[in-house]
Amino acid sequence: MIDGRGQHIVILGGGTAGWMTACLVAHRWRARGVRVTLVESPEIGIVGVGEGSTPQLKHFFDTLGIAEADWMPACDATYKLGIGFEGWSDRAGYERYFHPFPTALDGHTAPQFFYNTRARRTGRDVEAHPDQFLLPARLAAANCAPQPAANFPFEVSYGYHFDAYKVGAFLAKHATKALGVVHLQRRIASVERAPNGDIAALIDTDGERIAGDIFVDASGFRSTIFGALEMPFVSYADALFNDRAVVMPTAHAPGAPIPSQTRATALSAGWAWHIPLTSRNGNGYVYSSRHLTEAQAEAELRAHIGVETGEARHLKMRVGRVRDSWSHNALAVGLAQGFIEPLEATALHLVIATVEAFLDMVDQGGATDAVRTAFNTRIAARYDGVRDYIVAHYRLNQRHDDPTGYWAEARGVDALSDDLKMLMSTWFTGADMVAAIDRAGLARYYSAISWHCLFAGYGTFPDTARLTPPGPDIDPVDMPRIDDFLTRCALNFGSHASRLRRLADHKDHV
Repeated sequence: MIDGRGQHIVILGGGTAGWMTACLVAHRWRARGVRVTLVESPEIGIVGVGEGSTPQLKHFFDTLGIAEADWMPACDATYKLGIGFEGWSDRAGYERYFHPFPTALDGHTAPQFFYNTRARRTGRDVEAHPDQFLLPARLAAANCAPQPAANFPFEVSYGYHFDAYKVGAFLAKHATKALGVVHLQRRIASVERAPNGDIAALIDTDGERIAGDIFVDASGFRSTIFGALEMPFVSYADALFNDRAVVMPTAHAPGAPIPSQTRATALSAGWAWHIPLTSRNGNGYVYSSRHLTEAQAEAELRAHIGVETGEARHLKMRVGRVRDSWSHNALAVGLAQGFIEPLEATALHLVIATVEAFLDMVDQGGATDAVRTAFNTRIAARYDGVRDYIVAHYRLNQRHDDPTGYWAEARGVDALSDDLKMLMSTWFTGADMVAAIDRAGLARYYSAISWHCLFAGYGTFPDTARLTPPGPDIDPVDMPRIDDFLTRCALNFGSHASRLRRLADHKDHV
């Protein structure tokens, strides 16, 4: 019976996912006498595909009581206001757009944004680019930090960029020193199952048993525990083509500001990320192996970032999720649970959501079959909701510079969920997107602001030549007033570089 009382929880796999899980479990259940052991092989490194996050990571550190001044300088971390998309559309005026982390402040201008996008969808010539309506786009363009003056009445949501290896190491130290987690470095040879199908123990290469009551599989794509459970895998490959990545770091350009945004640039058969850390830039190209070879992808990335020498690392990705994230007495997290490519930096968000939902549901209802089924339904829906938003990036693309045929093929994907089909129909028929998102409960995964930014940011409107001036049935949105409002708000935010220097100074004086 799983109840988190006096039980032994064994986590297989370190890295960011494993250590985040260890911290969350120990923080919540340590007072109940729970013991947490994390087992990892010293020979297996961190995949490190993604070095960005959503605002859920701030919630994670706040939950643990870890201040930004303590962890950010130690992990080369910077702030992230959102993602700048470049080259996903070649429609005039829509060659780039910014997807922000929506905040309470954006609620003051989002209604006008929604109104104008609907007017433009129905053929009216009004301003509808998301960057004109939302504050984070303006802050990111000015390389501001998401830290307002003390008297500013609104908080701004934000995520981070960070060195994934250093975050894992930082959390390992916190887990073992502050939370009493036991760290074992062992190579696991096999998984022992009990007669009822539960996991009984992990067996290392020396034959030693590591027994437990609850097991967490954070073993990455190897999925050691869930492989032993023979858990089916639900592939997303029919709608998401990208299954490879090539990564390379670069140095900061001398004197250049450190951006407070991730940049996602469309290339011939996928997209390239640019993630600014305090120590370097992270670069990578996520692509489809059906459209490019490894050599071609590496050459294209090198040309994109202007680097001819230096080692490139190649990675393979399995895109999809396990059918059930909680099976018997085992929970899957991180890459062992699933992966939906790093386009919206959702990997750690899903780890946190999975572990917190597991802890909450066990606390509230125990470990009955009904609770387990409800949990698996909830987590599968979250994965599928994130998948739909990622799929929409490709399905709606307006890129026609297409030497590999990748982008045309992506626009032709018909393996779409009913929810995504409904949203596309709503948008292109000029119906109410906010109401449709609310009815379907989709804001649990991505808000109406995010969906409007995606559709509008690509310029998926009638051709400009077909637009007509707004008539008396359209209430004009006062764009100069919105611009003035956003300009005045932006004055309350300082530079990203200054904020990072203050964090580093704090570290040096502690």
